Amino acid sequence: MIQRVQSIWLFLASLALFLLIILPVVTKMSNNTEYWVLVSGLYQKATTGTIKVEGFMALMISTIALAILTFANIFSFRNRTLQKRICNVVIILTVALSFWISQMAQHLPGGMEGVAYNAGAFMPILAIIFNFLALRGIKNDEQLIKSADRLR
Repeated sequence: MIQRVQSIWLFLASLALFLLIILPVVTKMSNNTEYWVLVSGLYQKATTGTIKVEGFMALMISTIALAILTFANIFSFRNRTLQKRICNVVIILTVALSFWISQMAQHLPGGMEGVAYNAGAFMPILAIIFNFLALRGIKNDEQLIKSADRLR
């Protein structure tokens, strides 16, 4: 059933990953110019507006795909072992995505010295926590079903 607790956790994990697309990960002031990193690219604030310095299209596509996979995992409630496997894969891929984002943040002028971490930097951590909570809910469901089978 979709109204289980782990469905809420999986929805929150996918929401955190979708928010990662629009929230800046890090910002930095360098030579009186503000730079910020999103999963879509490196941006610079200019007098005429915002300039996209470098695009990270593969990173953005990977983030969207991971968020969609997490959301689609909600609907695999009939097969709990598959749902657990997908949760484990999403956790591993989110850790890899976090590492990839940190590598892309190195593209800031001057590197990572003196950066300010924004809300986007904490979204992968939230997604991992929510996936762990969903795994715990799936395991509780399995234990409940096993105990109900014993009563029959």
